[in-house]
Amino acid sequence: YHFGTPQCKEKHQNALFGMGNPLLDICAVVDKDFLDKYGLKPNDQILAEEKHKEMFEEIVKKFKAEYHAGGATQNSVKVAQWMIQEPHKVATFFGCIGKDKFGKILKEKAEEAHVDAHYYEQSEEPTGTCAACITGDNRSLVANLAAANCYKKEKHLDLEENWKLVEKAQVYYIAGFFLTVSLESILKVAKHASENNKIFCLNLSAPFICEFFKEALMKVMPYVDILFGNETEAAAFARERGFETEDIEEIAKKAQSLPKENKKRQRIVVFTQGKEGTVMTKGVETFPVLEINQSKIVDTNGAGDAFVGGFLSQLVQDKTFEQCIRAGHYAANVIIRHAGCTFPEKPDFQ
Repeated sequence: YHFGTPQCKEKHQNALFGMGNPLLDICAVVDKDFLDKYGLKPNDQILAEEKHKEMFEEIVKKFKAEYHAGGATQNSVKVAQWMIQEPHKVATFFGCIGKDKFGKILKEKAEEAHVDAHYYEQSEEPTGTCAACITGDNRSLVANLAAANCYKKEKHLDLEENWKLVEKAQVYYIAGFFLTVSLESILKVAKHASENNKIFCLNLSAPFICEFFKEALMKVMPYVDILFGNETEAAAFARERGFETEDIEEIAKKAQSLPKENKKRQRIVVFTQGKEGTVMTKGVETFPVLEINQSKIVDTNGAGDAFVGGFLSQLVQDKTFEQCIRAGHYAANVIIRHAGCTFPEKPDFQ
């Protein structure tokens, strides 16, 4: 059946499963005084400390703030769903939020994106947020994980009605960021995928994941069918693994040949490099990205998430890996023309 026909709706709902940190991005154009008050650099990405606590309230009160549902994995499954369009709820998302206003917004935004989000809701911690403080064409990002850090396998993933959704899926995607939250949840999903010859995808996500969470990362690696990353993450990964090379294609080959549980699928490694071509190990090929005029780029934040989303949208429809990469490049090209990880109503991808 074609993906859009009613007969296949049931078959394809929940075919793509994502689990990660749901964050609400709070984007506002601020002034220099605001940055100085909280000791922020104009262009930076940090985790919130004690001194930033009030900032999240103030940015909403003082400036015209826009809310966008964020968090890497959630962005990717949302883009995948947008690329697919119909049926709705092909993408499932699990993560932890608080019982509060921001949690309510995240639920609404997921619904608007037609993603089947099932959040673990708790009242210990408030919903995680990421303040994007914009001045000119700079943005300073301050992430406060809060509730996102409270995801519990036994409180959510293990529940029968939730695990049923995991079993329905054919393709799984988890950003490396979630390794800091719940390794046991990741391993349970990864092992299920491996034992049932389904496709498990992981993103390196950030150099700090490769450096400070490498033990957790290497526990998951044997189950990884598709490994995503960008050039800086690939380099960090290579350093930590002691690969004697800085050549990205060589790093990709070495990552591909790390031990793997499910021998029925060869691992595929996909490394993006911004405006340089994307490297994929099938042989080892580099695929050029779409040309874009610098003046059209609004912000590149979310480009990596969008690439993965585009890729997954085709993977879940059994398209070739070449087609997956084309769709990834298309989605990233669209997202960098918009603020945050937002997109027009419909894609124009053939």
